[in-house]
Amino acid sequence: MSKNTINLDKVKYCASVMCLDLGRLEEEFRTVQKAGIDELHFDIMDGTFVPNLTLGFDFISLAKKCCSLPCWAHLMIERPERYIQRLAEIGCAGITVHVESCLHSHRTLRQIRELGISPGVAINPMTPLDELEYLLPEVDRVLIMVVDPGYAGQKIIPQSFERVPILSRKIQYHQYPVEIEIDGNVTVRNCAKLIRLGGNIFILGSSSIFFGSTRNYEESFPRFKKEVAEQVHIV
Repeated sequence: MSKNTINLDKVKYCASVMCLDLGRLEEEFRTVQKAGIDELHFDIMDGTFVPNLTLGFDFISLAKKCCSLPCWAHLMIERPERYIQRLAEIGCAGITVHVESCLHSHRTLRQIRELGISPGVAINPMTPLDELEYLLPEVDRVLIMVVDPGYAGQKIIPQSFERVPILSRKIQYHQYPVEIEIDGNVTVRNCAKLIRLGGNIFILGSSSIFFGSTRNYEESFPRFKKEVAEQVHIV
């Protein structure tokens, strides 16, 4: 992506809820909204599709009571179609399912859309991008995992940098209205580089602003964005 085509106004930043202070979530939701975060990202894991258990419906319901940020559910679970209806009922703005976990991906994505929710599809680091070939017309975003899903704090898999421009070129060629979302090790440098390569939605977790004891998001988040803007043309 050339310097002239980078529009940072189109970049969105999402707070990874699993990286917030779960002991005071009501305050955390209000604080990240005040800091300027665009969305809340809920990693829902079942201990089968990924080796971890996290979050659930009640966390999303709590967020809906505490703030007005859109809530996106990232379903890292087997048979995600079982929970689409319930997520719609509690007010999710979008649902992302993994191409690897859906027996009938097309049907599941259509089900999400028919419920009035924005559909997304996620893909693991070692899954060929060809698996997305016939799903791109059905989704609003593709979530590229740049770490193996399941745990926060991992380092980016270097080959991930190659996958983003390949997907971006395909989306541009077909003129699909699809955004590219990145999850995993979103440091300032990685974020800036991935923006240049075509990413525009970033999940912020323990590698970016949600770490340490102070958790002063109203300072750390604007600083993160400023440093990304400074590096985006030089990395």
